[in-house]
Amino acid sequence: MVNKEPSAINKSLPVFDHSDEPNATRMPLWIRQPLASGVRYSDTARAVSKNNLHTVCEEAHCPNRGECWSHGTATFMLLGDTCTRACGFCAVKTGKPDWFDEEEAQRIADAVATMGLDYVVLTSVNRDDLKEGGATVFADTIVAMRKNRHDIGIELLTPDFNRCQQEAVDIIMSKLNSVKCDSLSTQMVWGHNVETIPDFYKTVRKGSSYERSLKMLELAVQQEGVEAKSAIMMGMGETEAQVTGVLKDLRSVGVQRIAMGQYLRPTRYHLPVKEYVALEQFEQYEKIAKDLGFSWVKSGPMVRSSYHAEEVQ
Repeated sequence: MVNKEPSAINKSLPVFDHSDEPNATRMPLWIRQPLASGVRYSDTARAVSKNNLHTVCEEAHCPNRGECWSHGTATFMLLGDTCTRACGFCAVKTGKPDWFDEEEAQRIADAVATMGLDYVVLTSVNRDDLKEGGATVFADTIVAMRKNRHDIGIELLTPDFNRCQQEAVDIIMSKLNSVKCDSLSTQMVWGHNVETIPDFYKTVRKGSSYERSLKMLELAVQQEGVEAKSAIMMGMGETEAQVTGVLKDLRSVGVQRIAMGQYLRPTRYHLPVKEYVALEQFEQYEKIAKDLGFSWVKSGPMVRSSYHAEEVQ
């Protein structure tokens, strides 16, 4: 069951503001963003552009795009490039979406086949304007990809689906099971990011709920053949005790995989970086997570939720 009393709330919260407030300090030397290189980067970019697809790599200004695209991997973003929420850390644009493409699922499947991918991460913007939150598009994309290759590894990184969580889960799992076959050995990973500590939700994740995010992960854990995953950003003013509290909450609902990375401000109009977390602290967070029983842990400045997602451990 969801922990009814998540980590205690700190009464002295840092002040966040969407302004040109400077970051706490200069970016340290250990923050490195690999440059794009090689034929595979060009092939990946070409496949994305040719099929008129959105990727979180581009829309969210991911610092690892050069490295991942050079390895021929990408995280596809479903349901357009406009989000119905306004998270203070996110570079994806906010507004009233008017984009919906019935052929998107097949176009993604075609791109995946062209790129020869073994493992695919599917995410999306929040679409609170849709009755089922966009779950049908997730489901149709899974079906289209598995018709091309039944054993392809799939990781979902879904929104919380607001107040239609159970309906969304049922839609996705029903279609997933319809294309399941005996030779399928790859366990599907279902990710949903809590992003930060519950104290900061009103500024960092406007329109979202920490408890609702935990419930989304709990529902994912309950599905056969699914392993749940989440991610936390560091450097927004959180303490080690608060992060540990979130890790405990995640384990309490059965989450097995965790990614922990440094928040990097996309533009000066987004929330400022309060702290560049030391490498030693990331090592400490990795130890804490493993001691709590997480089976898959990635912890470091450049770690993002889908970074090296295909790795077993």
